Amino acid sequence: MNRTARRVSLAALLVALVPVLLLAARPAPTATAAAAVPVRIMPLGDSITGSPGCWRALLWNKLQSTGFTNIDFVGTLPPQGCGIPYDGDNEGHGGALASGIVSQNLLPGWLAATNPNIVLMHLGTNDVWNGQSPTAILASYTTLIGQMRANNPNMTVLVAQIIPMNPTNCTTCAQGVVNLDAAIPAWAAALSTAASPIVVVDQWTGFNDATDTVDGVHPNDSGNQKMSDRWYPALASALGGVPVTTTTTPPTTTTVPASGGCTAVETITNQWAGGFQASVTVTDSGTSAVSSWHVSFTLGAGQTVTQFWSTALTQTGSAVTAANLSYNGSLAPGAATSFGFLGASASTVTAPAVTCSAS
Repeated sequence: MNRTARRVSLAALLVALVPVLLLAARPAPTATAAAAVPVRIMPLGDSITGSPGCWRALLWNKLQSTGFTNIDFVGTLPPQGCGIPYDGDNEGHGGALASGIVSQNLLPGWLAATNPNIVLMHLGTNDVWNGQSPTAILASYTTLIGQMRANNPNMTVLVAQIIPMNPTNCTTCAQGVVNLDAAIPAWAAALSTAASPIVVVDQWTGFNDATDTVDGVHPNDSGNQKMSDRWYPALASALGGVPVTTTTTPPTTTTVPASGGCTAVETITNQWAGGFQASVTVTDSGTSAVSSWHVSFTLGAGQTVTQFWSTALTQTGSAVTAANLSYNGSLAPGAATSFGFLGASASTVTAPAVTCSAS
């Protein structure tokens, strides 16, 4: 082959290699190019978290409504009611002690099944009830933190200074909670790291065990709202502080003058010997928005309401009236909200006729 032919062959080879070299130099796709993976959040605790733990429902919906939509509440336990749609997976185990979770080595299995990025921990109520000291309870906390970090070295843990309690059968519980809550900040500061921060969330301040619980221990509607309100800013910060927002073109609407009104339907969702659970769905049945609603119905003989959520409910004899709370009174035409309650009954329960009025 002559020199000129060799030059032509070499030039052709270089031309053929250029696309290959450019492809090899192209950077690999980054994680941001893929769809964002939801942040996995585990609510961890006892019955205050899980039975039914309606602060979780309120918190979930507030996060959704403020733009924090790329999240997933996780846990091996399913939702337990609350009357409004929400992601109810949780690790709220009724009667659980922090020390019991540690001694039975339960948390590693829960973590392996769910792999959370963030844990919301309200735990220690039953430990205090069983006379454990703050030192002993915090030792259990420390073990749990170690297990969380073994599952995920970058775990963020939001630890509550637990809500006050004052049950009638425990004269030392009120002060026991005070003592535990006072010790939590120093414990958290000593154990927190940049990779795995421990954030203390004050659930104590402003919470009244006389007016915000149903029994001196478990939160009622006002208590659930307070707990949700306290978790929200800490969790929003852990999620990055800036919700994902989407810009959309407002739809064109036509105002149709009409009166407002509402309808309500009650469903018996569960029954057992001596009790039942019910859910009531309230719908704006008019063509204009309503700002408040009231529901009334009559229970059967001997039936009593024992617990309720997402409503202000009263019972006089067999007559029951239920009104909206501050966050679920406003309904657009066709929109609906729900509330629920537990009741006691010695016989089979059937859903009564329900009337609804709105303004």
